[in-house]
Amino acid sequence: MASRNLRAHFPRATTYDPQWVQQHSMGENVLFNLESLTEKIKLKPGMRVLDLGCGKAISSVFLATEFGVQVWAVDEAISATENLERIKEGKVEDKVFPIQADARALPFPENYFDAVMVVDSYTYFGTDEKYLPYICRFLKPAGVIAIADVCFTREIETLKQVPPFLRKDFQHYWYFIHSIAWWKKLWEKTGLVEITCAEELPGKELVRKEYVRYYEDNPKKDAFARALMQDKEQLISFFRLIGRRTSQEAYLQSYKK
Repeated sequence: MASRNLRAHFPRATTYDPQWVQQHSMGENVLFNLESLTEKIKLKPGMRVLDLGCGKAISSVFLATEFGVQVWAVDEAISATENLERIKEGKVEDKVFPIQADARALPFPENYFDAVMVVDSYTYFGTDEKYLPYICRFLKPAGVIAIADVCFTREIETLKQVPPFLRKDFQHYWYFIHSIAWWKKLWEKTGLVEITCAEELPGKELVRKEYVRYYEDNPKKDAFARALMQDKEQLISFFRLIGRRTSQEAYLQSYKK
């Protein structure tokens, strides 16, 4: 059973079977991070939501169940057939539509979604300066893009700044992790979104603790858990970044300021 502290921070996510969640999470508890995003977004029944990089689609099940939205569950690595089975288990096959596709080659019309939500995967493709302009094409005017992911509490700009506990894996994984300030600058300079939230997750310590707890008996199984255990300076954290798509008029006006 979830602790009182976990239930207070994540009242929706903690109602789901923790074994089912952990079995189908490709990283830390995906529902904790997702609930941290939904606190800041007004989701209404019938809205179209793109759950990009959905993994095993439990985030999509959560969105459809909790908010009654229509969800397109997109992931490159997990087949749509596999995800459909989990969607059926969640009894939301009338609201969640699984698709296997590359995040850079999406099969949707422009101005289609009310919200694009990306949990624990945006860092794999979104560091490209061209990506935000690409994904914003699929958002309706005033639509929302929201990500929750891993961040650093300070930017690492040179190899000399990499702490010893990250050096072994840095060039294979950690090199594309950035600070919140870095992400905010990347988005702001496009003029395509108005940033409404850019901060560490309020429940970041709980997310961290729960991730480590799951792997603490055998940290060798997971490099990320091992890094969290060795991170004495709290360099690694979790953040949420939310932007609202600006109108064409606002975009053009940004050039005049």
